[in-house]
Amino acid sequence: MLLPAKAEVARQLRRYRAWERAMLAAPADHTVRATFEDAGYTLCVLMGKRCAREAADAAERYLRITLAAYLREQDERPHLSATRRGPPRSRRWRFLAGR
Repeated sequence: MLLPAKAEVARQLRRYRAWERAMLAAPADHTVRATFEDAGYTLCVLMGKRCAREAADAAERYLRITLAAYLREQDERPHLSATRRGPPRSRRWRFLAGR
């Protein structure tokens, strides 16, 4: 797993928090909202999360603890895996003519 530099994470987290405050101060301003969403998206990509709030939480944890502890924490979380659809692979289907 590749992890970003802590300095870059800190910079992007500060940017996200600043635009969050600006967006809360002026929720009707479309430019501020778009920039806030862009900052959230950047943080999501940087931290490998799907939600900006989760990415901000992950960034704060990453900056607060050691690299080894962060990796251990990530390994302990349950991972969703894609489930295979269809019949089990061990089962062999035979199509017999006339039966």
